[in-house]
Amino acid sequence: MRLPLIVAAFCALAGMAHAADLTVTVRSAAGKPVADAVVSVYPASGAGGARLEGPFKMTQHDIMFDPLVLIVPVGAEVSFPNLDKVRHHVYSFSPAKTFELKLYGHGEAPTVKFDKAGIVSIGCNIHDRMVAFIDVVDTPYAAKTNAQGVAVVRGVPVGSARVKVWHPYGKAKDGAVEQTLAIGATAQALSVPVETRAAPMSHGSY
Repeated sequence: MRLPLIVAAFCALAGMAHAADLTVTVRSAAGKPVADAVVSVYPASGAGGARLEGPFKMTQHDIMFDPLVLIVPVGAEVSFPNLDKVRHHVYSFSPAKTFELKLYGHGEAPTVKFDKAGIVSIGCNIHDRMVAFIDVVDTPYAAKTNAQGVAVVRGVPVGSARVKVWHPYGKAKDGAVEQTLAIGATAQALSVPVETRAAPMSHGSY
């Protein structure tokens, strides 16, 4: 009766032995750390890991979206809670997801399902300075850089993989740079230079 459990545990350990963590450091042309860059890894083997877990929120407070960049898996539902005392009218015209959340007030949190991979630019029809981005990814291997410009992608399968680094203000085509990397059986690091343009005044600069 316990044989299936033993086999499952063995398979899990075998999978762990053939996966490694990838630490990616993203810096600007001037050598400054770039926060809010999304690192997505696509193994050539197509091996899939655990789905990115929610809950997923794009909050509005102080007349700003938080976070500036949100990573969600295809099929995720994202809530848009309004913590401000004023009403917001959230929308997107992006090909990956077009939607509109008409005027709603404090304490309300409508949801939207994102069923297609791609970048979704978010705005508020009332407050033009409010800007945010949702990166809907079709890989479980994705992470966002912190204030130090570092992202750690966990459990990437060993073998060749395509690594994509996207930033909302990246100068490269579509804001993304890509390269192929051989993932080894032990943790490894990668440094990626990303040229960025000035961000809107509400989000500072990179």
